Amino acid sequence: MKQFDFRGGAFDFFVESLIATLIVSFTFGIATPWAVVRIKKWECENTTFEGRRMRFVGSGGDLFGKFIVWFLLTIVTFGIYSFWLTPKMLQWTYDNTIIED
Repeated sequence: MKQFDFRGGAFDFFVESLIATLIVSFTFGIATPWAVVRIKKWECENTTFEGRRMRFVGSGGDLFGKFIVWFLLTIVTFGIYSFWLTPKMLQWTYDNTIIED
C-alpha cells in the first residue's frame, strides 16, 4: 500500500495557479501569503496518507505576519536570514497540515 497518494489534476492545478497569480498581481505581492495558502490547501485536498485525507489549516493572515517578521529579519541581517526562510516555511506548512481520521 502506498503511504501517500496524490490525485490532483493538471487542469485543476492550472486554475488554482492562475487564481493565485492574479491574487498576487492585483495586490502587488501583498496578498502572496493568501495565494500560498490557497495552493497548499489544494495540495492537501488532493492528497491522502495511508487512505486518510489531509487538510491544511493555515491562514493567510497568520502567514502574512510571519512574512513581515522574516522580511525584517532578512533586511536586518543583510540577507543572512534568507537561509532560514525555506526551513521556516516548511515548518509552518507542516505545523498547519493535519491528517484526518
